[in-house]
Amino acid sequence: MTHDALRLKFDERGLITAVVQNATTLEVLMVAWMNVEALRLTQETGEAHFWSRSRQELWHKGATSGNVQRVREIRVDCDGDTLLLLVDPAGPACHTGAVSCFYRPLPDYPTTRLETKD
Repeated sequence: MTHDALRLKFDERGLITAVVQNATTLEVLMVAWMNVEALRLTQETGEAHFWSRSRQELWHKGATSGNVQRVREIRVDCDGDTLLLLVDPAGPACHTGAVSCFYRPLPDYPTTRLETKD
């Protein structure tokens, strides 16, 4: 199926948000951006490729660190403006060495917001 058939919505910079999730644990590992070329390379190679907004270039996740992400499946959200990559990571996703980029809780915000009624 082509990108047009899926009606993917790339932004004005030609990018689409990509949420990366561990296919086994379902932990969210990172959020990145893809352009058409990054998506094509990901589909062709089976390993995650992204567009670096800061460096303005394509990057193959794990090309220097060895922490590649084998892509099992790519899903599209209902609006067509976000991709979900289910991956088997070869190592940490975060450049800090953390398994996930989401390892820091927001200060002064409760981790649960459940209220009980007595």
